[in-house]
Amino acid sequence: MTSTSTFKASDGDGYELVMGRWSRRLAEPFLDFSGSADGEQVLDVGCGTGSLTFALVARAKIESICGLDFSPEYINYASRRNSHPRIEFKVGDACVLPFPDCSFDRVLSLLLLHFVPQADRAVAEMRRVARPHSIVAAAVWDARGGYVANRILFDTAAMLDPTANERRARNYTRPMTRPGELATAWRKAGFENVQEGTLTIRMEFASFSDYWVPYVGKEGPAAEYVSTLSADQQQKLKDAVERAYLDGEQDGIRSYAATAWVVRGTTPD
Repeated sequence: MTSTSTFKASDGDGYELVMGRWSRRLAEPFLDFSGSADGEQVLDVGCGTGSLTFALVARAKIESICGLDFSPEYINYASRRNSHPRIEFKVGDACVLPFPDCSFDRVLSLLLLHFVPQADRAVAEMRRVARPHSIVAAAVWDARGGYVANRILFDTAAMLDPTANERRARNYTRPMTRPGELATAWRKAGFENVQEGTLTIRMEFASFSDYWVPYVGKEGPAAEYVSTLSADQQQKLKDAVERAYLDGEQDGIRSYAATAWVVRGTTPD
């Protein structure tokens, strides 16, 4: 799946700082939206470090759930945390799912599709492996309009560096992140009873350091950009972003809204 994902992945602990802690928070309202039922066989496409998989097994007596991700590091991290006999974590490609047709009762994807350039292909694969009358659902960040914490970094960087402006443009025009794109893709793939909506969580940071540390790591587009800067450029960016974080007040807790687009549909006969 490395060739079909644009997300830079190398370390499970780093992913937890960048996104895992927020994936866990988003997983609960997403499962309220997508639904769950006892006795199902479920696929979690793009499972990362297992946030959605673990949330699902805690709320339903599922028969089995497979969490699949392109990153061996993330799969190893999730597998080390797993003690549930009905959970399996597997390395695989969202655009070429390693399962026969009609293998699952429910197929879910949390915060993956906007990192897949051929997102329509991944959606088609999700439908292929779902049984008739199954629910297939997904969520992606509203990167342009509803992802405040991330915009603070890239909007500030774009004022300092033309290269950052180009990266910002790519980051906020990813597949499936504009209004209606998910629902359009679901209808195009032939799903029935398509429902779309938004879910909003809060991202809370204990301090500016808590906010900044993930960006000097190795995971994701923002850290990838920061790693291209010289030490002097990194310091200038850090100082400017810190001013935006502080808003003229003392360092401490900040809470930012983060909105995700969501869609669900039913596979036909």
